[in-house]
Amino acid sequence: MTHINRKLSVAPMMDWTDRHCRYFHRRFSRETLLYTEMVTAPAVINGDRARLLGYHPDEHPVALQLGGSDPDQLAEATRIACDFGYDEINLNVGCPSDRVQSGSFGAVLMEDPAKVARCVGAMVRASDGPEITVKCRIGVDDQNPAEILPEFLARVSAAGIRSFTIHARKAWLQGLSPKENRDVPPLDYDLVYAMKRLFPGLEICINGGVTSLEEAEAHLAAGVDGVMIGRSAYHEPAAILSQADRRIFGAGTDVTAEQAVLDMIPYIEAELAKGTRLNQITRHMLGAFAGRPGARKWRRVLSEGAHKDGAGTELVLAALAEIQQREDA
Repeated sequence: MTHINRKLSVAPMMDWTDRHCRYFHRRFSRETLLYTEMVTAPAVINGDRARLLGYHPDEHPVALQLGGSDPDQLAEATRIACDFGYDEINLNVGCPSDRVQSGSFGAVLMEDPAKVARCVGAMVRASDGPEITVKCRIGVDDQNPAEILPEFLARVSAAGIRSFTIHARKAWLQGLSPKENRDVPPLDYDLVYAMKRLFPGLEICINGGVTSLEEAEAHLAAGVDGVMIGRSAYHEPAAILSQADRRIFGAGTDVTAEQAVLDMIPYIEAELAKGTRLNQITRHMLGAFAGRPGARKWRRVLSEGAHKDGAGTELVLAALAEIQQREDA
């Protein structure tokens, strides 16, 4: 089993971190760990595996996030995923959406650490290479995180898990939407730091509310092993990822947004030849120049043109020219 450096990762985000998004993020950082959107175990078993699990080799290191609560299904999905060569397979124990709750998985599993232990134990036995990991919350609803989180980590780690990414908020399963669950419950970073001190042999990564590399560096300095960034990495990929290899991993050089966009051109041409529509790719690139002169025009050119029949790389280059013209002015 190859150890993955999880000092920085981009969170799994539904409808966002698909293969085109991940390929774009990889133009900025060679080292940052990238996660797929969550895929349910039944979908992996019964669905179009090439569509659900396929990715470009350049995406490594890349992790698959699975959703589910049936040990047998999760084991079968793990066996299938192993054939695709993922570097890690992660179990979602943090998503609060109604669909996830109705399937009795995601954050609701925080209430049943014994079941989580059975699930991950089955996944560990089924894996022939990728490390099995868990992404969880600090608790749900009226649970006392300081009481339940140590028990959760102890029970689940005993089943063979050594790496946890902890979203430092409770999930409220009743009364808050998934969007509100990302913002409303207060963050408790100190509790996550305490878990690292309590379980020094576990890899503990922190997630929730991190919006900059400076914040990521501060969390690492506080003692956690890694930092997972979500929405900020998507909306401002250059700000988060362009300096990550040098500052977080001590390797590589900074990448400009211009260079990342140019590096996408051969990929876009290859994807268009397969029948992919331009907007399926460029929707993930809209934030490339966030905060810079011309960023609004960049977004407008792509948003208004990429969905049209026949739209191709010339549109991307035209949008890029708007950035260059504004900065040359």
